[in-house]
Amino acid sequence: MSFEEFGLPKEILRALEEEGYSEPTPVQRKAIPIVLAGFDLLAGSQTGTGKTAGFVLPMLCRLNVHFRGPRPVRALILTPTRELAAQVGESVATYGRHLPLKSTVIFGGVNINPQIRTLRSGVDILVATPGRLLDHVSQKTVDLSKVQILVLDEADRMLDMGFIHDIRKILALLPKDRQNLLFSATFSDEIKRLADGFLKSPKKIEVTPSNSTAESVSQTIHPVDSKRKKELLSFLIFSKKWKQILIFTRTKHGANKLAQHLVQDGIAAAAIHGNKSQSARTKALADFKEGRIQALVATDIAARGLDIEQLPHVVNYELPNVPEDYVHRIGRTGRAGCVGEAVSLVCIDEQLFLRDIEKLLKRSLTKEIVPGFEPDPRIKPEPIFQKRQNFRRR
Repeated sequence: MSFEEFGLPKEILRALEEEGYSEPTPVQRKAIPIVLAGFDLLAGSQTGTGKTAGFVLPMLCRLNVHFRGPRPVRALILTPTRELAAQVGESVATYGRHLPLKSTVIFGGVNINPQIRTLRSGVDILVATPGRLLDHVSQKTVDLSKVQILVLDEADRMLDMGFIHDIRKILALLPKDRQNLLFSATFSDEIKRLADGFLKSPKKIEVTPSNSTAESVSQTIHPVDSKRKKELLSFLIFSKKWKQILIFTRTKHGANKLAQHLVQDGIAAAAIHGNKSQSARTKALADFKEGRIQALVATDIAARGLDIEQLPHVVNYELPNVPEDYVHRIGRTGRAGCVGEAVSLVCIDEQLFLRDIEKLLKRSLTKEIVPGFEPDPRIKPEPIFQKRQNFRRR
């Protein structure tokens, strides 16, 4: 099947050709006709499946109308993080480069005044994080009364981050007669309740089973004592000659300490997390993509939405305390049909987290002890309670 068969405008087909895209991915084949037909959509799709184009392409097609005078916001795309907002905004600009449509991206952590000027000049498509969008609403610098299409991208992460109240405030500002699209990698009961509250007779698609991991990603557990994790990580990077590694920690402080350790070991590394300025996060990601740094150490929230083509390796330096986050983490690699490797360094304190992950995946993960790094059987587990109960109450 080709993109031409969807009946997309020649301007969009030209942009796709310029980007080297000739065949739609499975999620695009399912989603594009539904969105073009004007139906609401509930889509289960992991990262790296091409879901962004699955809603951007038909959205551009539906909005492709010449406007004179002020442009109202006719499409609103909500994302959980700045990085994902920037990524989606780039996709809108790329696929719509030959169309007479204007788009912009707004998120926190940067000066609001340039955003206000852009909004006042008129935009057709607005990509936003919830908090900054509500800032603009409170300052009356954005009008959402003409929105025709709403997209909640990575809705599960938005709920994980506590945005449910912001989302409900935004929904109340939108016209009732609109098209709604919800994309989520996982489907919790809370996601289902949210979807039932605003989707109208939605069409449902699911490209991969809920909470599953991509088949193109190999997954290995290396049991190791907690105090030897840094040493093992450096050993793996050097011995396996890894050139580009995304490494996950549970905390911002842990990300900083690990990045410093890697630099001391002669590995070019940087940390990315919520306490970093937006400019520092943008620079670290650009350096990582361009190969100027070898290892990027990230927390879950900071890494959400990172789009790194052909990322070969993801390392869970610490297992997430929420099992669904494991799916999101390793979804950074093995994207768009490429092969990826996910390695987890697991100490005895994390056995409960590992059990929950395997229960979610409905299978056991391969365990391999690295010679020279055998765990000390005399060490007793010290359970990690950090944020676990708080997450489940949200």
